[in-house]
Amino acid sequence: MDVICLEETAFYTLVEKVVDQLKDKFSYQDKWVSGEEAMALMRIKSKTTLQKLRDEGSIRFSQPEKKIILYDVDSINDYLSQHAKDTF
Repeated sequence: MDVICLEETAFYTLVEKVVDQLKDKFSYQDKWVSGEEAMALMRIKSKTTLQKLRDEGSIRFSQPEKKIILYDVDSINDYLSQHAKDTF
């Protein structure tokens, strides 16, 4: 049996890299999400605000059926990035 000794910082760095690789490999997020999921991603609570963003063309959406509206996750992330403020 082989024993490998690592310093504490090296061990935690290794664990973080393994966790990141597993997240990338096994996490899957749909490109299109429901209104509730879009609101959660954007941290908003008002359906009116979501509709305003949709009406202004700030975020992409798809309406496959009359009462079903889906939102593009990439568009939401772009919107959030555009409105991010740099630190001083």
